[in-house]
Amino acid sequence: MQTSGRGRGGWRWAAAGGLLGTAWQVQQATLVGAQGRWLAVGVALGLLAVGVVRRSAVWTLLAAALLGGALTDWRAGLRLADRLDPRLEQQTLTLTGVVVGLPVLRTDGVRFDLLVDRAGAPSGVPSRLGLAWFSGGSTPVALPRAGQRWRLTLRLRLPDGPVNPHGFDATLALFERGVGAVGTVQRAEFLADTGDAAVDRLRQTLRDRLHQTLGDTPAAGLLAALAVGDQAAIERGDWAVLRTTGVAHLVSISGLHVTLLGWLGGVVIGRCWRLRSAWLLVRPAPVVARWGGLAVAVGYALLAGWGVPAQRTVLMLAIVAVLRSGAWRWSGGRILLAAAAGVVLLDPWALLQAGFWLSFVAVALLVLGGAPPSSVLQTGWRSHTLVALRGLWRTQWVVTVGLAPWTVLFFQQVSLVSLLANAVAIPAVTLLLTPLALLGLVWAPLWGGALPVVEGLMTVLQTMAAWPWASVHLPAVPLWAQALAVVAAAWLVAPLPLGWRLAGVPLLLPMAWPALPVPPPGEFELLAADIGQGNAVLVRTAHHHLLYDTGPAYGRHGETGNAGERVLVPLLHAMGVRRLDHLVITHRDTDHSGGAPAIFQALPVGLLHSALEPEHPLRGRAPHQRCTAGTRWIRDGVAFEFLHPEATDHDRPGLAVLRPNAVSCVLRIVSAGGRVALLTGDIGVEQELRLVIRQRAQLRADVLLVPHHGSGSSSALHFLNSVAPRWAIVQAGRHNRYGHPAPAVLARYAAQGAEVVTTPQCGAWHWRSADAAAVCTRSQRPRYWQRAESVPAAGVPPQDGPDIAKSSPNALHDPPRP
Repeated sequence: MQTSGRGRGGWRWAAAGGLLGTAWQVQQATLVGAQGRWLAVGVALGLLAVGVVRRSAVWTLLAAALLGGALTDWRAGLRLADRLDPRLEQQTLTLTGVVVGLPVLRTDGVRFDLLVDRAGAPSGVPSRLGLAWFSGGSTPVALPRAGQRWRLTLRLRLPDGPVNPHGFDATLALFERGVGAVGTVQRAEFLADTGDAAVDRLRQTLRDRLHQTLGDTPAAGLLAALAVGDQAAIERGDWAVLRTTGVAHLVSISGLHVTLLGWLGGVVIGRCWRLRSAWLLVRPAPVVARWGGLAVAVGYALLAGWGVPAQRTVLMLAIVAVLRSGAWRWSGGRILLAAAAGVVLLDPWALLQAGFWLSFVAVALLVLGGAPPSSVLQTGWRSHTLVALRGLWRTQWVVTVGLAPWTVLFFQQVSLVSLLANAVAIPAVTLLLTPLALLGLVWAPLWGGALPVVEGLMTVLQTMAAWPWASVHLPAVPLWAQALAVVAAAWLVAPLPLGWRLAGVPLLLPMAWPALPVPPPGEFELLAADIGQGNAVLVRTAHHHLLYDTGPAYGRHGETGNAGERVLVPLLHAMGVRRLDHLVITHRDTDHSGGAPAIFQALPVGLLHSALEPEHPLRGRAPHQRCTAGTRWIRDGVAFEFLHPEATDHDRPGLAVLRPNAVSCVLRIVSAGGRVALLTGDIGVEQELRLVIRQRAQLRADVLLVPHHGSGSSSALHFLNSVAPRWAIVQAGRHNRYGHPAPAVLARYAAQGAEVVTTPQCGAWHWRSADAAAVCTRSQRPRYWQRAESVPAAGVPPQDGPDIAKSSPNALHDPPRP
């Protein structure tokens, strides 16, 4: 029976409208509030009534869009209401709660979520917390396990993360998980094992068993990702290889894995059901196999963490099961639309995940591209195998080509070896590793059989990843170029004659070779990145790029990455930077040099300027020149000059190691029009005085990178009088342990009439010398889940005093990126 007709097809308009309304709401800066929601509901009911009278589906679409937006707005309001009271930030609290989710073990401690017991909790504490329990170099004595109740002494803060152009939104990830506060554990007391969170307890038990069997090996991490969805167990280096070769989707819990396991479960259940004729009288074997396979798929999706691809697959399988049970027939597009509506109903903010789009678009492309013929006469196993191989190759071609613009859109990267790598990895992961990972949950020795498969696969993938042009990075492009590329990719995989399909290639050109905006000759741009407690400033001229410092290493000892790999490299790729002509590392402190290894690995560096000691390992990564006062050069009509340190400072034994701040590189940048930026590193009052004495006439600047993040030991009055900046930029972490920027320092800048911009308040700060226009990234793309900040308008000094909230050196890392 084929469902058709306007009445029975109305749900499609309703589903599409709900998706559109939700997509609009999750892009908003503020919520409409209760009055706006009730108004939307009233208008929607009126539109539905009009639709019934006029029998037009358009009214259903509009009404569903209003209802979808209002429902999402209401749910967002509930989550925002369940956030930490700002007055409780950084206070020491003792709370009791139950561990939920899968705790993530790191070398410096463990991260986990806690559901707070409302009884005894002070008002203003949210119901779910994201916590980090640092161990000081060794793991905690008793690791928290899902379902356990603990009494914890904590220091909490509101969820927050860096805000950079084209950057990962860590605050959204926390908001989507329902985390209302993040913090660190000071003291802990185990109370009881509650038996709650049964699925999470099982996942943790199985993961621990796997690591006990295989140890802390790359194979253990890969199998843990396949078996229980613990993607955090995969090492960062392995993730880089998987992304470069385009096979990262296989070690996520993809729809392919869920479907395969559901099919295998259905086959086994159906055959077992046929063993007893009495059972067949109760229910036919095909029906039992269908629903049993769905149950197996649901169980695996839950065991694997219930990610968006797993949700999509389960919903699609459930729809197919219902349709077959009722003898209905739906097209692939209808099934996909219903599944998308179901996923978004469960989690509206899934629309902002790359996984949502990659998962659903992949299936949509397969539907568009057409499946291999199902009515092929199987005249022999050779013929059947050839058809199957052709079908698999066609499927991989469709997905690879069709998803290429989407991967560029989300990750600014596309793998050129993806087809070949997937031809090797899909059979290995789907037919060998995934079954071994799951069967090992029942009989652990099978995990040992997976070791040679993992080692062989990773060897092949590492070889491919090392090939030149294994992957390419493309810059972020405007929305119109993205739309053209998406249409072109779909056109290329559509079942059309080759000549017609090739006509879509020109539409890819705006994304593949974009015309990027650059400063005019003689002018430059600054981008002070939001990287936490540290410095990192990108300077762009018409054809050259300079990076001033590389930001911090995150974690207690850099265990959770650094600003280079997590912020700067993605940012540089998105901006189209393929080479750094100059890299300045002002001194050896890790909040300035922590991201350098990732920068060197990702981009060629023409010349390294630094005050590093001769034996420092970073000096050998590129041609090196000491940053010495008087060193000058010109790029595209823009003048660069180092003002500090002196040559004699480099010659003083041990100064670069014992007092690295004293030799920080100070760089002066002057446009052809006379606008000046002064970047000062971590110099203190002594170095400021020397600059005033030697360079007083050259210190005046429009933009000043505030010395030493606003430390009380810098920004002396005589120095500020000499510089007289219009903008004073503070790069610091929120709630940092150093108290940067110091209130007294901020008061001195305010007295000078300077506009103080702090990156926790502003996000990344962008400034152009051509027109002196300044923009805060937070004000460019505000979202309601982000921390409310008072961001001054571009180029307008604030009317009130600047925000002097302290910031955390672990703002990016605590809790970790999912």
